[in-house]
Amino acid sequence: MKGKADIVVVGAGPCGSFSALTAAKLGADVVVCEEHGEIGSPEHCAGHVSVNGLSQLGMRLPRKIVENEIRGAVFHSPLGSKFLVEHAFPVTYVVNRKLLDRHLADLAVEAGARYLTRSKVESLILHSGFVRGIVLRRMGERETLTSKVVIDAEGCSSVLLKRARMQTLDRSMVVNAVQAKVNHVDDVDRDLVEVYLGRRYAPGFFAWIIPRRDGSAKVGLATNRGDPREYLWRFMREHPVASEKFGGSKVIDLSLHPISLGGAIPKTYANGLLIVGDAASHVKPTTGGGIILGMLCSKIAGEVAYEALQENDVSEDFLSRYQSLWREAIGFDMMVMHRVRKLLDRLTDREIDAVIKLCARFKVNEVLEDRGDLDFQGRSLISMIRHPKMLIPMVFAFFSSLT
Repeated sequence: MKGKADIVVVGAGPCGSFSALTAAKLGADVVVCEEHGEIGSPEHCAGHVSVNGLSQLGMRLPRKIVENEIRGAVFHSPLGSKFLVEHAFPVTYVVNRKLLDRHLADLAVEAGARYLTRSKVESLILHSGFVRGIVLRRMGERETLTSKVVIDAEGCSSVLLKRARMQTLDRSMVVNAVQAKVNHVDDVDRDLVEVYLGRRYAPGFFAWIIPRRDGSAKVGLATNRGDPREYLWRFMREHPVASEKFGGSKVIDLSLHPISLGGAIPKTYANGLLIVGDAASHVKPTTGGGIILGMLCSKIAGEVAYEALQENDVSEDFLSRYQSLWREAIGFDMMVMHRVRKLLDRLTDREIDAVIKLCARFKVNEVLEDRGDLDFQGRSLISMIRHPKMLIPMVFAFFSSLT
């Protein structure tokens, strides 16, 4: 069976659907292919997004999608120190990822996009050096779908890019995450996220407790070694602080997903092809968050793809505008966050503990509350670094990482 469209989007996560929504609203004929039978399943992240980031994207979420409003975070060092950053108003939302994905897909459909579920894309159609569509398997049958532009939003697997022999994300900087939903937690402030650092429980990253307004929580971690599920059980059962919060709580769901912390891949475009989201590694190297930055870049991809159709030019020379634009938008922040990640990876548990103590002692929270931006962390860091309260913890962290 054969079909055609102006633009084919591979993957119906937030980034794929936002590209589809953007291009469809402009007037393009868009088809989105999703390998799973249900959009939003399985869930691939904690669903923790900044309020400011959503506002910049022009997004107002229905109330049913928002599971909680968060004002700040408590950071627990490996050796028991704590550091609190707290705002007077909500700065992040805890969202239901299934409902978020479906909401974005519904918006794209309303704009004119078509969705094909249970449609696993197997390869790109290549002709004379250009991507001309996709080959997919749907309902047990092999089909081809031709297009002028393909937007790859397939995620960290990068199957299509590998088969097209394009450079993919840095596998040495991928951590494996696990998240559980628990029916309740004790002694947790419901409008604060808890972050736990330490190599015993989350080597290469951190663990988290994200409360929901109904008293349940999302509990997870990521690690650069071993089975993340084993680290999660250890965290919930043995951590001297966190384990006390899970007495009698029951795990009601468990999901696994990779997180790319290596920064964006070198080239996010080719003849007839644009790459967005996790496939492009548009993920914050510091926290692993990818929804807001990914959607921002996906919006740019949808706009550039439509412009290419209007100009009848889908060459990589024209589509390179996408990379220029997303770099202008987030390139500096991604570079700074990548360097911060490298620094954090070199610190020992004792050094991290010392940094947390210094942050608390010098009231760095006051600077973060005033100047921090959860998405554009590079620009925030430049603003904060001039503040005297930031100087000693940052200098200590930098020189500790050199030892």
